Amino acid sequence: MSTRSTPLPSTVHSKHRDHVLGAAPPQRPADGLKGVLMPVVVVLVIGSIFVSVYLAAFHAPEPHDLPVAVVGTAQQTRQTANGLERGIPGGFEVKRYADKSAVGHAVQDRTVYAAYVTAADGSPELLYAGANGPSVTSTVSNAFSAVARTSGRTLVEKDVVPAADGDTRSMSVFYAAFGLVLAGFLFGMMTFQMAPRLEFRWRMTSLASFSVPGGVIVALLTGSLGFGALPGPFLGITGLVALMGAAVGSATMAIMRLFGRGGLPLASIVLLTLGNSTSGGTLPAAYLPGWLRPLSEIPPVGVGVRAIQGLSHFDNDGLVQGITMLAGWTMLCAGLVFWRDVPARRPTATARQA
Repeated sequence: MSTRSTPLPSTVHSKHRDHVLGAAPPQRPADGLKGVLMPVVVVLVIGSIFVSVYLAAFHAPEPHDLPVAVVGTAQQTRQTANGLERGIPGGFEVKRYADKSAVGHAVQDRTVYAAYVTAADGSPELLYAGANGPSVTSTVSNAFSAVARTSGRTLVEKDVVPAADGDTRSMSVFYAAFGLVLAGFLFGMMTFQMAPRLEFRWRMTSLASFSVPGGVIVALLTGSLGFGALPGPFLGITGLVALMGAAVGSATMAIMRLFGRGGLPLASIVLLTLGNSTSGGTLPAAYLPGWLRPLSEIPPVGVGVRAIQGLSHFDNDGLVQGITMLAGWTMLCAGLVFWRDVPARRPTATARQA
């Protein structure tokens, strides 16, 4: 008489668990006074940081070493630089160019934000890029108009990179970026809340399933088929936005995987508050306080915004750096999630071998 043994559920599913992300150890829910006060403290801290950072960045923005150019003699360049310094001390970094053609290209690829050209007869002309937004336009117009008035001349202004018809205030890239960053943050949060033991490969598939359609949707909404706000090529905008969504989503996952419950407020501060405020979508990084300025080139939001602006208006300014940084963020953070999962798989593999 033969007997048939029924495999234990743990044996049946052991192969599956070998590839499953080990969920973080269960944490005891906060109750009593701690349960009452903890959410209050956390959200007040996050809100206070948000308000403080945004007020520090935008309550009275002024440029700091904003790159501008002058075409003229060495003496004219010094006089212009001195005039700008009197108007806004430390506000401008003045560069000298040989001719109007060269400086025009510098404005078009955003090497400089404006150019002051003095003709042979002494008449001044200002070349600027309206696509940088009305705040930058107002800054350079007022500053160089004051310089022209000191010589008794009237400044003629020429917009060499106008804003898109559907984006008269050049803010659409900020709104698009903010929306994708928020979506990426929510995705990174919800993927662990709704599927804490999802296999790594399926979690990465889920990340791609979010970021690629997100890029397509944003490109459709901001492009010629939507609001006509970003005139860049459809596939290029799609790819950049998808990379930005993947970078933010993977960064949120990595932070939550590394810090557990505390990762959620930390990710919101790093990615939503610091990332968006320093992105350059509202004002260039040169307008930020010194302690915030370096962040414009580190979080995925800032490099992504610059790349999208460059692709849409400024001869691909920041495009290569943006693609490289966003891909690097995604791979690094996905690697951290995978690395964090390795210790969780080892006990299961060891037990099965035994």
